[in-house]
Amino acid sequence: NTDAQALAITEAPTRIQLGEKLTRGLGVGGDHSLGQKAADESRDELAEAIAGADMVFITCGMGGGTGTGAAPVIAEIAKQSGALTIAIVTRPFTFEGSHRCQVADEGITRLLSKVDTLIIIPNDRLLNICDPQTNVDNAFKLADDVLRHGVQAISEVITVPGLINLDFADIKAVMKDAGPAWMSMGIGSGKNRAAEAAKEALASPLLDVSVEGSRGVLFNIVGGSSLTLVEVNDAAEVIKEAVDPEANIIFGVAHD
Repeated sequence: NTDAQALAITEAPTRIQLGEKLTRGLGVGGDHSLGQKAADESRDELAEAIAGADMVFITCGMGGGTGTGAAPVIAEIAKQSGALTIAIVTRPFTFEGSHRCQVADEGITRLLSKVDTLIIIPNDRLLNICDPQTNVDNAFKLADDVLRHGVQAISEVITVPGLINLDFADIKAVMKDAGPAWMSMGIGSGKNRAAEAAKEALASPLLDVSVEGSRGVLFNIVGGSSLTLVEVNDAAEVIKEAVDPEANIIFGVAHD
């Protein structure tokens, strides 16, 4: 963040104030070019924080100043360091105005060229899964929570031991230089629970495009100790039928 006051109240263990000289601890007022300059000023500090990382996640809400301007700079630094660079970002709600949406789309285009994988969550899609009585504040909190789930889902595939483990090499095989990507989750119960979960994931309201034709797939099945190999196969078949016949499909299985 460029805003020193906002940064001070975050719970992150490591915080970097971007563009301290440029903004003097203030926000950038929605000016993404100023956000970019602030990140440029702090390149050395950002590079030091990123150094040695195997994988870097970049999350932000596109359309504002700091996120839209700084994210491509941070991504460039991360990728140049050799880290697998994954961005998970939100596109603004339509009610935030056409200008903010246009700024977001321009920022997404810039970011795409700097990362290995870019996952976009259209905030408008959240309206399909939240209660109609959800207030504006909670709607934005839901958007943040979806971003958190995205990072957590990918990172835990590597860090949480499973019956069939996925490691960093598996993640890299699918996500390095992958370009645009989509993520989804599904839950199933009963006799056909695994297949149902796979179908629900493929039909997720968060997906604004079809997964048909996807060339790389990474999926993880998590269930109780009664989860069977047949169920895993059923879920895999659902996914296999939905994507490119030559797709690189990598999967893991874990008990919760």
